[in-house]
Amino acid sequence: MNNELGSLKVNIILKTLALWFIALMGWKAEGDIHLLPKKFVAILAPHTSNWDLFFIMGVIFALGLKFNWFGKKEAFRWPLGGLLKRLGGIPIERSTHKNMVQQTVELIRSRDQVIVGITPEGTRSNTKYWKTGFYYIAHQAAVPIIFAFLDYGRKVGGLGPRMETTGDIEEDLKVIRGYYKGITAKYPECVGEVVIRLH
Repeated sequence: MNNELGSLKVNIILKTLALWFIALMGWKAEGDIHLLPKKFVAILAPHTSNWDLFFIMGVIFALGLKFNWFGKKEAFRWPLGGLLKRLGGIPIERSTHKNMVQQTVELIRSRDQVIVGITPEGTRSNTKYWKTGFYYIAHQAAVPIIFAFLDYGRKVGGLGPRMETTGDIEEDLKVIRGYYKGITAKYPECVGEVVIRLH
């Protein structure tokens, strides 16, 4: 199988820098990486600030892991393309007939090890509905969802419990809603309910 992303473990230099960063900011990282599967979708919520990206990258790297995120193919051109890929970036061809869910499912199936990070809210502003792509990616790729979090109240971030999708998205969202209810966002007033749009 194609395994160009290599090990899920981040190099020691990046881990050390991440540990220094979160300690400087007064944060701690939680999570046992030894219990993690080789492939999963990590969702981060609530997402209310640009700082979320820096903190979640710091926390994940401090735990000794690397994760993957998606960007337009054009953003991966020289001179930053190589760096972005080393930081977990995966170029997505948006002009293709395949949608994001299909492309991501195929990518997960083609790798031996991969962590796909997604913010279901899709925006830092208060939003009425969560985007459902993360759920269908995990379900179609047959990988679990891991609850990543940033609790600004406790200054703790990390990886929480895992959930195997059942195919009943409304019931599964009750589990997700229950977990994130106790997490404090940077801007609590921007946090919306964990709700999906019903067709």
